[in-house]
Amino acid sequence: MNNPQLPLGFLGGAFDPVHIGHLRGAMAVRDALDLERVDLIPAAQSPLKDQATVDAAHRLAMLELAVADLQGIAVDARELVRPGPSYTVDTLEGLRHECGAERPLVWIMGADILATLPRWSRWRALLDFAHVVVIGRPDAEPHASEVSDWLSEHKIDKAGLLSRPGGGVFTLAQPLLDISSSDIRTMIAEGRDPRFLLPDGVMEYISNHALFSRDLV
Repeated sequence: MNNPQLPLGFLGGAFDPVHIGHLRGAMAVRDALDLERVDLIPAAQSPLKDQATVDAAHRLAMLELAVADLQGIAVDARELVRPGPSYTVDTLEGLRHECGAERPLVWIMGADILATLPRWSRWRALLDFAHVVVIGRPDAEPHASEVSDWLSEHKIDKAGLLSRPGGGVFTLAQPLLDISSSDIRTMIAEGRDPRFLLPDGVMEYISNHALFSRDLV
């Protein structure tokens, strides 16, 4: 049941393919901050990454399989149908318009992403539309002083996050699982078994559609 008072979370990425690390991160933030739901938002094309290995339809199908039995985790395909590169700030602006001015919104990112923030489109404007939740230690990856200053200036606790629609940065001390989509693609291409790194339904889908084979990686 949709409750407009409860905060919503969002986790973006290529999900090429979605793996257990993505799901565990989303679940950790959901539980720690009492979010109604976390939506996984697959990017059509990240401005900072190469083209995804498999097309959007496959990535979306794998995501839907991955979340099918997870309470409070869903998929939002808006970036796949929006033309052009997938800029997070544009997505958050649209979400804020849809959710109203008062509902707390949370954009989730791993601490490893902080180093890339200065290359994001209008990255400082993210907080105009939502809070940012960083998973993992804030010093997990080196980042520019402007990012460190931004983190300190906008630091917020759970009570502050739940009481405001956006504008804060919350760090969740939840170590990220050492899993990457690129490593999984390499394993599959080399004929190694990625079991327990992926949901079973996603593994079956990859096998049935012969994704990430050596010829495609």
